[in-house]
Amino acid sequence: MNAYDGMYTTHEDLYIDGVWRPALGGDAIDVGNPATGAVLASVPSGTAADVDAAVGAARAALPGWAATPPAERAARLGALRDVLAARAEEVAELVTAELGAPLTFSRKVHAAAPVTVSGSFAELAADFPFEEKTGNSRVLREPVGVVGAITPWNYPLHQIVAKAAPALAAGCTMVLKPAEDTPLTARLFAEAVHEAGVPAGVFNLVTGLGPVAGEALAGHPDVDLVSFTGSTAVGRRVGALAGSGVKRVALELGGKSPNVLLPGADLAKAVKRGVANVMNNSGQSCNALTRMLVDSARYEEAVDLAAKAAAAYAPGDPRDEGTRLGPVVNARQRERVTGYVEQGVREGARLVTGGAEPPEPPPGHERGHWVRATVFADVTPRMAVAREEIFGPVLCLLPYQDTEEALRIANDTDYGLAGAVWSDDEEEAVAFARRLQSGQVDINGGRFNPLAPFGGYKQSGVGRELGRYGLEEYLETKSLQF
Repeated sequence: MNAYDGMYTTHEDLYIDGVWRPALGGDAIDVGNPATGAVLASVPSGTAADVDAAVGAARAALPGWAATPPAERAARLGALRDVLAARAEEVAELVTAELGAPLTFSRKVHAAAPVTVSGSFAELAADFPFEEKTGNSRVLREPVGVVGAITPWNYPLHQIVAKAAPALAAGCTMVLKPAEDTPLTARLFAEAVHEAGVPAGVFNLVTGLGPVAGEALAGHPDVDLVSFTGSTAVGRRVGALAGSGVKRVALELGGKSPNVLLPGADLAKAVKRGVANVMNNSGQSCNALTRMLVDSARYEEAVDLAAKAAAAYAPGDPRDEGTRLGPVVNARQRERVTGYVEQGVREGARLVTGGAEPPEPPPGHERGHWVRATVFADVTPRMAVAREEIFGPVLCLLPYQDTEEALRIANDTDYGLAGAVWSDDEEEAVAFARRLQSGQVDINGGRFNPLAPFGGYKQSGVGRELGRYGLEEYLETKSLQF
């Protein structure tokens, strides 16, 4: 039984300056369960005044935290890692409740990845060369200042940790504005920060709406860096607000990632893994490999394999251990995904499996936001389903005649966040990957590496997260000449 079954809690406070204090405004945001349509809880809809109070607390705490020895900052991050590890099952159940991710996936990814990432930054904070000599100069790496972090709902804890851990490791203080759909996970993170002994004011949480709290944070004159993850459209707005104040900005935005199966690839393995990548988290991943490119000689075989693999992703109660496909996060997202599926059919793509019609919901979940696992074939590069980010469990298969055409199709996109290449010759795969305009490329199913940089080319964003590359986003560089 999920600990959040039947839960309804009214939260009226925000985490500012080390305490939970009442929000200054009276409005609230209802938090829904995507699988049932029930309301789980409500949280404050923070105002510009709430943001100002949080930023003020972060500004006041900055000198002390910036002067804290890196070893002590590392110790607090290590304690945070331990708290998140101890509460991993609670995290998994909460993410399943407010996002709808299958519980097995929540345990494996949503709860586990933040533990790994926070641990990696604890180690980096202890070992990073914040001072070094070059010639007759001493180079200092100092915290950039107060960070405004705005995070999305699709990986609610991982995206918070990917910003908070390097910011705190660098000596920055911060204010977090989490997504409206998944604020309960953010509240749990604030509890974990408090339990880990992070000093008051170093981390602050304001829940609220993007056009209100988010814009107030991005444009606040006392915020030195804005870190945003979300859609490219909203990223443009955040970048404009930050740019007007000449602030540093880090943007991790949308993607339309290619998965290129070169002629010698293990087709069965590559297709199975590719389908899983798209269907995991109900397709709500910015780096989902939604465009599968297959050489024409084996194209129909790949289509058949994809249809069979997708059949294993029937919508189910996300609390059940065997469920592999949960709902999408809300009704608006369901309409977005099904709208793209309908458009794909109108544009002439072949619907292999799935479709826009609502699937049979699990018993007792008739009000959930369900969509079908969908596979399109005969997709051409100019179709909307091949060019625009759908953010749902929809896979498009595109044929190519030779590897040069495959490269042209793969790079013919406004995005460049992630990609994948499969081949029986690793050097061939690497050579192809070098020519992809993408920030990260998996070779033959390469595994997640928390120390490797994550971020995109083109309209997929600015800057990098994770590892020392992510830490450096939160540092200023000063040189002393002797």
